[in-house]
Amino acid sequence: MADEVRIDLQLDKQKRRPFRSPFLRRMWVSLLRTEPGRVWLVPRISANGLAIEYDSFGDRQDPAVLLIMGLGVQMTAWHPDFCNAIAERGYFVIRFDNRDVGLSEKIAGGKVDLLSVLSAAVSGTMPEVPYLLSDMALDAVGLLDALDLGSAHVVGASMGGMIAQQVAVAAPERTRTLTSIMSTTGDPGVGLPSPPVASLLFRSPPSERSAAIEDAVHSARMTRPVYFDEVEVRDFAAASFDRSFYPEGAGRQLAAIFGSGSRSADLSRLRVPTLVIHGRSDPLVNIDGGEATARAIPGAKFVAFDDMGHEIPRPLMGKFVELLTSHFAVA
Repeated sequence: MADEVRIDLQLDKQKRRPFRSPFLRRMWVSLLRTEPGRVWLVPRISANGLAIEYDSFGDRQDPAVLLIMGLGVQMTAWHPDFCNAIAERGYFVIRFDNRDVGLSEKIAGGKVDLLSVLSAAVSGTMPEVPYLLSDMALDAVGLLDALDLGSAHVVGASMGGMIAQQVAVAAPERTRTLTSIMSTTGDPGVGLPSPPVASLLFRSPPSERSAAIEDAVHSARMTRPVYFDEVEVRDFAAASFDRSFYPEGAGRQLAAIFGSGSRSADLSRLRVPTLVIHGRSDPLVNIDGGEATARAIPGAKFVAFDDMGHEIPRPLMGKFVELLTSHFAVA
């Protein structure tokens, strides 16, 4: 497991006074040593009252792109090659760990009874949940605030697409463009998983490292019917486990999805340039969820890939970069 050293930059230790820069007053720096002789600086910043881990690619003076990842998945799922490719087109790319995952702050409250939450949501009553997708959207907006960024191209994948939609609804003036990838509207009749894959959402992953890696490989094999690379999945699962293993957070995030309801009415009022991308081979969020998202948002562009499951596969990465940067250019 990676050794971690966290340096508190809240105070100038030699002069015993706060840093003059508001940016530094809000920031900590993690030194993550993943192998001898290699050190990465990963900032942590206060956003919406929470400590949020993030990193960035490109020139801070360029237009910002905010990448929001999905259920229980760390920011590292946004591949550095993907981030760098966008940055090389003239954008400042930010990825971050959502609350309750990775190295961002964990929310107290223990495990959630997901079946009870789902039952309440299906019956039309608002279930009691620790937080909602709207709260997670405020985390994203708070990160822009903390970084002194007025607006960004907001891109979300899976649950991250739901959060991105909520960002555009709550703060359209901060959203240059919206991109929703392999996501849905929250309407109960669309974007549903296939029955075999649905069981993955309610399982308790094993806590032992090798078993957790095997579980991740099994899940990826089910959700990536076309581009499944076992070596790549296994390596990523191992790195993710070593960086942070916290399944309780995924349960609370899933409860946030169930408890947040439909966004369709709010989406119909959006006037933000929107791109919706989905895979026709997605067994976790059915493509009708993406189609419904595109129908709900006036003027949205919908792009479907026949060979895409629930992932942004490496063979399609170049096409994604082209789609995204062309979309960003309209703003």
